[in-house]
Amino acid sequence: MADNEKQVSWGGRFSHKPDDLMQVFGESISFDQRLAPYDLQGSLGHASMLAHVGLLDEREFNQIKQGIEELSEEILQADFPWKLELEDVHMNLEQALRTKTEAADKLHAGRSRNDQVATDMRLFFKDACHQIKTALEGSMRSALDLADRYALLPIPGYTHLQRAQPVTVGHHLLAHLEALGRDYDRFSTVADHANVCPLGSGAIAGSTLPLDRGFAAKILGFVDENGDPRLTPNGMDAVADRDVFVEFASACAGCALHLSRLAEDFILWNSSEFGFVELPDSFTTGSSLMPQKKNPDSFELIRGKTGRLIGNLQNLLVTIKGLPLTYNRDLQEDKPPVFDSFDQLCLCLAVVAGVLRESSFHEDVCRQAASDPLLLATDLADYLVEKGVPFRKAHHVVGELVSLAESQKCVLTELTDEQAKASCPQIESDWREVFDLERAFLKREKPGMPGPNHIKGRIEYWRSLLA
Repeated sequence: MADNEKQVSWGGRFSHKPDDLMQVFGESISFDQRLAPYDLQGSLGHASMLAHVGLLDEREFNQIKQGIEELSEEILQADFPWKLELEDVHMNLEQALRTKTEAADKLHAGRSRNDQVATDMRLFFKDACHQIKTALEGSMRSALDLADRYALLPIPGYTHLQRAQPVTVGHHLLAHLEALGRDYDRFSTVADHANVCPLGSGAIAGSTLPLDRGFAAKILGFVDENGDPRLTPNGMDAVADRDVFVEFASACAGCALHLSRLAEDFILWNSSEFGFVELPDSFTTGSSLMPQKKNPDSFELIRGKTGRLIGNLQNLLVTIKGLPLTYNRDLQEDKPPVFDSFDQLCLCLAVVAGVLRESSFHEDVCRQAASDPLLLATDLADYLVEKGVPFRKAHHVVGELVSLAESQKCVLTELTDEQAKASCPQIESDWREVFDLERAFLKREKPGMPGPNHIKGRIEYWRSLLA
């Protein structure tokens, strides 16, 4: 029998080796090798538990531990020879450990690749969520610094991409911070859901060996706030469950959606038609034909990659939707989508942090755009409400005044007092005061509004959280 046939862990049942095409078709080592650190961590935890219950003696455990440490160093130095014929990361590492010590033949006692990969992936998700949260903090700090720098710079706010009411750059960027803050919380939730140990579930029904699942869970860090082990309560669910995969991919897609909306704002603001913001040369590109171009490719790529992350979530949902319990080989395809979402989201967050850190606003252009009196038309309606006019009537009156100004090709504030009173007798000679931007912002000092003190308070709030 050829060497590779001997190495196949399940080969005892078969009289012929897998077809070469099947080996290529069925391998997962090309993508799951990135689980190697988590697989070795899980194996060391399992070995510790086997020694604890007497299924490994001290000498065997120490040999396994030394071998795992050597393999960890090889993986770290990228010196490990991955073999496609061994299918996956688990069998590659198991065979490599066998070359270091015969005690490795005892390591798989009470363990299946089903609960092994489930454990590896939960370790991965806990680590990935931590890395994404760190990257989120970087993006949020850059957004916060930019919001702080231009906290009171007025710009038009938009609905339907039409000028609506005046806000400030600080208020607008703080809106994006709120969304990213929710993403941070979601990844904390995903990490908490991943923090449950499936090791010891075996293929579906555990093992007759005297395993101590709680001991292994503690060794691997699957514990609650009191240090007590958190264990999956049902072996079939433990190996079939892909909820954390879906939750992680969903959190990645949701975060990318928020980054995409932020990117769209900056793409619009950067356009010649808006001219509000200057993006750094280091995160823009030029045209191969038109020498004058400076394109916001960094933000455009974030928009594009968002579709990719949404597709990864859809990929998972479709893969899982029709599977019976428990493990089916379809689930080998659950890893590329989450690995890709993790990689791409980390890149996007790093880019956002870099772009915002080096961006600046054209203050004169922003102030000029925010000076349009029509942005404060609602304030005029509020002025009438305070004088006892029902809001629906006030809304109609201001609409008539806007229409009159348009017909006379003048600015709303250029209408005469007589023309204004003709539309509504409650209008007094002070009606133009509502079009003062400083007044407008000072009257918006309530929670959620762009008043200067409120914006300052929210900046301080986020500064304290991100300290």
